[in-house]
Amino acid sequence: MNYQASAARYEKMKYKRCGTSGLRLPVVSLGLWQNFGLDTPQRLAEQKLFAAFDAGITHFDLANNYGPPPGSAETAFGRILKNNLRSYRDEIVISTKAGYTMWDGPYGDWGSRKYMLSSLDQSLQRMNLEYVDIFYSHRPDPETPLEETMGALDSAVRSGKALYVGLSNYTADQTRYATDILNELGTPCLIHQPRYSMFDRWTEEDDLHDVLQERGIGCIPFSPLEQGILTSRYLEGIPADSRANSPDSPRLHRADITQEKLAKVKALAEIALERGQTMAQLAMSWLHRQPTVTSVIMGASRVSQIEEAVKIAQAPGFSEDELGQIDAILRR
Repeated sequence: MNYQASAARYEKMKYKRCGTSGLRLPVVSLGLWQNFGLDTPQRLAEQKLFAAFDAGITHFDLANNYGPPPGSAETAFGRILKNNLRSYRDEIVISTKAGYTMWDGPYGDWGSRKYMLSSLDQSLQRMNLEYVDIFYSHRPDPETPLEETMGALDSAVRSGKALYVGLSNYTADQTRYATDILNELGTPCLIHQPRYSMFDRWTEEDDLHDVLQERGIGCIPFSPLEQGILTSRYLEGIPADSRANSPDSPRLHRADITQEKLAKVKALAEIALERGQTMAQLAMSWLHRQPTVTSVIMGASRVSQIEEAVKIAQAPGFSEDELGQIDAILRR
């Protein structure tokens, strides 16, 4: 397919500075954690990437283990990039991560220098890239010194294979320690990617946002919609074709769709309606109330989900009354 990007792709998207760095990211980024592996037709994967870029989404978030199977999302992305998006490379921010199991034996997991840098080389090969824009430590390794893992991130930048580095799934205390090391090495942490949503607020309870604000680090939450619970998808029951109804779903299960959560979603959906938003848009907009949040990562099984999500770039801010109502609902 001969793809030509929309000339209007930057007109409606909003971009926010990532911490105190010089890099700005779109308020919505596209994550390839699911729906980009071998279970997704290439034509659909292309359509989603093109729709995202046409709408001003310039950041595509990957990891070595995204699929299924692990590695296949990077391979699919690399193929599309090479065939259709290569001329736009300087307009695109590509991130990948290492930290979860990728190959057999003692060197294919966690945070050793050998694993981290070998994994980055494999990711670059799969994506047909000379460098990624952001390289993350995907999770802290309890048995490897942080100095070693952070040293690997520093080496990735100094070798020219990454422009920036980030952390994912690190607690506030771990983030303080890790960023101290990175600062001493001369490669500051750009970004932190935590799981964070209306139904998962550990980042506030753990003071992570305070640490990010203090250190000038951007935040980019994943799973902002709680695998679809924070949409209108389950308000009338569990659809037959839904993720929660699939026995192969790795994250969301029928037992996760509780009446307590649905009651909260129904109440939140009323606030969304008053704001002229969908429930999903409200959930993503709400995350941006945190000054540290630069972007939110959304996954998409359909192009329409991307078209819906990018509209938060034009959404109004929250009044104190709205924030109070939302907080009261979430604390029920």
